Amino acid sequence: MMAELVIRKMEATDIDNVYEVEKASFETPWTKDIFYQELIENQFANYFVMELDNQLIGYAGLWVVIDDAQITNIAVMPIYRGKKLGEKLFLYTMQQAIRLGANHLSLEVRTSNIVAQRMYRKFGLVPGGIRKNYYTDNQEDAIVMWVNLYEKR
Repeated sequence: MMAELVIRKMEATDIDNVYEVEKASFETPWTKDIFYQELIENQFANYFVMELDNQLIGYAGLWVVIDDAQITNIAVMPIYRGKKLGEKLFLYTMQQAIRLGANHLSLEVRTSNIVAQRMYRKFGLVPGGIRKNYYTDNQEDAIVMWVNLYEKR
């Protein structure tokens, strides 16, 4: 039987499960309060969750301000990585940015996260600069990657 994969808008009731993905994915995870503030108080924020057979396994965050979109975070539970699910989630998020009127999309990625950089390049993102000491846990630099979305319409 085929597994059912659903990507939908995040709701406040998803925060506990999103936090589990966050803790499993990042050295310095966002708190539940941050997710709540993003969902409820940030008019620019759009968050999406990925479910496999009704189990939340990933999420992505997107800010859209005028015609600029920024991926705030994207994560898939470690046991589900390497199955192209991150690509599906990223593509969906990119499509939402286009739907919301964005012409450009950017994100920061750790210089050491070659797997993510490779995935982003598949979607046309290119390095645009370095943010020195961007990550607070270890002062690692971030590569800023971006793409023109109007070329993807």
